[in-house]
Amino acid sequence: MSVKLRIKKGDTVKVIAGDDRNVKGKVLEVFPKENKAIVEGVNIVIKHTKPNAKNPQGARLEQEAPINISNLQVICPETGKPTKTGRMKSEKPGKDGKTRLVRYSKQAKKLGIIKVID
Repeated sequence: MSVKLRIKKGDTVKVIAGDDRNVKGKVLEVFPKENKAIVEGVNIVIKHTKPNAKNPQGARLEQEAPINISNLQVICPETGKPTKTGRMKSEKPGKDGKTRLVRYSKQAKKLGIIKVID
């Protein structure tokens, strides 16, 4: 069973460790089983391809590689700073009428603002 991740596709995150430290980017894809995510413009690797119809000479393609979730921190949409996220029950019920959990920025909560990230 995989752990509940605090990062979702579409979040803006900051890299807090590694070669791309202090780089901000948008999460393109999340792999919960591997505990990794692909972030736009982060962890660029060069992939060599054989000659094919698209590249008759072959090519060196630059693409993003997955980065460990522990090296990422969500950026608060309200303050623009890296923050931890929490989960709380929403005041608005979901489509099925039940209460649902939403993510919020702990940094904004300290300032007295409950900013839902979802």
